[in-house]
Amino acid sequence: MAYEDRYNTQLDNKYGHLTTIDIPAEVAAHQPWFNQTLTQVNDCVVRLGIIQGEYHWHKHDHEDECFVVLDGELMIDVQDKGTVTLTQHQGYTIPKGVVHRTRAAVKTVILMVEGASVTPTGDDK
Repeated sequence: MAYEDRYNTQLDNKYGHLTTIDIPAEVAAHQPWFNQTLTQVNDCVVRLGIIQGEYHWHKHDHEDECFVVLDGELMIDVQDKGTVTLTQHQGYTIPKGVVHRTRAAVKTVILMVEGASVTPTGDDK
């Protein structure tokens, strides 16, 4: 099964500018694995992720990726660096080119901030 078929990834800019973003409503309306672009800020996007289980190993050749946990616990496995565990209101940035994957034992809600050109499932290795 292709990665695109395993994850519900919505790349449309759902809220855009000058619109209130209702994160609790988005979380209530979706189940893991869900990823929605909420808005664009200059050359970056802010995405909402609802995850449980593990994502595949991947990297982004040209964009950094920042994760901020809103609810739950996020584990980020970083190749050759081990695992970072984030709890509510903690964040972590993965630099471009670094192979990583995210995992969550329970339903976890995160915000991701990354370049608008990013391919969420990663670039080919």
